[in-house]
Amino acid sequence: MIRLLIVDDSPLMRRLLGRVFAAEGDFEVGYARNGVEALEQLALFEPDVITLDIHMPEMDGLACLDRIMLERPCPVVMVSSLTEAGASVTLEAFQLGAVDFITKPERAVSLEIDTLAPRLVEKVRAASQARLPGSLRLAERVRLRSGLSGAAPAVARRRAPAPAPPPRRRVKAAPAQGLLLIGTSTGGPPALDALLSRLPADFPWPVVVAQHMPGSFTGPLSRRLDRLCALTVTEVTHPMPLSPGNVYIGKGDADVIIGIRPDGPVVMAAPSLPEHRWHPSVDRMVDTAMQHVAPERLIGVLMTGMGSDGAEAMTRLRDRGGRTIAESEESAVVWGMPGELVRRGGAQVVAPLEQIADRILDMVGHS
Repeated sequence: MIRLLIVDDSPLMRRLLGRVFAAEGDFEVGYARNGVEALEQLALFEPDVITLDIHMPEMDGLACLDRIMLERPCPVVMVSSLTEAGASVTLEAFQLGAVDFITKPERAVSLEIDTLAPRLVEKVRAASQARLPGSLRLAERVRLRSGLSGAAPAVARRRAPAPAPPPRRRVKAAPAQGLLLIGTSTGGPPALDALLSRLPADFPWPVVVAQHMPGSFTGPLSRRLDRLCALTVTEVTHPMPLSPGNVYIGKGDADVIIGIRPDGPVVMAAPSLPEHRWHPSVDRMVDTAMQHVAPERLIGVLMTGMGSDGAEAMTRLRDRGGRTIAESEESAVVWGMPGELVRRGGAQVVAPLEQIADRILDMVGHS
């Protein structure tokens, strides 16, 4: 049985979510009305996974998440609104240790819960198996358990200035020699932080990213990454020429594809296709890239995420002479997508997250 703790101040939301998971037959469900009650349930209920609303009285979701990760780390799925403000707070939650999020329906929840139920169950079930890094906020946890005062409250940490990104150097607008394609899903935003922040400003290839997210989330994600990275990070909302020194984040709820114009390859947003379940689709991104860029000038990187999106296309990429990297099980929050690439024999390199940037730099010949 999977022990699920539902934390939400809305009695209706607790009841509807509880009904969805109870119907699965392998969930034991507990409830909390706010962050204070959730912390009490950590020891009493000992959940395997938690769904955590962001806006609650007494203790909000971010403050509660902060305490969970310090006192008893557990996979947490945030319950977020689809607004940009909700997206920004959700990205903060990822930095505190959340592994995924579910979005509240835009209409009355009681009208949409049955449609959303399969996706909710899939996300929470995957999160229950998520691997939380043993190093996650380890120093703070040790200080807390030792009775020291070094663990700063979440609000204080969120107000601290972000570290300055590496200096940016102007890259000549020369034709790109190749293209780096990155696909990720569950656990992806922190993984993208870790990978992209290690690529230098003079990285010689454009980078295109397909991160499974709603459309209101990818703009805030791209702006956050732009602050952290030496490369310029932009959300793809219209056709854009592919230029070195740039990272292009596919817009959520659409697909990110590679096309061709008289002056060279471009990246653009395209309406999602029903044959692809997750969007932006990694498979579609890689397949369209192979139509316009020689496979030997492509590198595909598949990182943490549930499901198998990207594994089929990146296996084809390797078969045609391209190079591929799969994040290893030891570092992936969910080893679904990269694990499937490995099982299909499509991964040329399997490496933990902290080594992937160095592997990419070796492949492009950057010294």
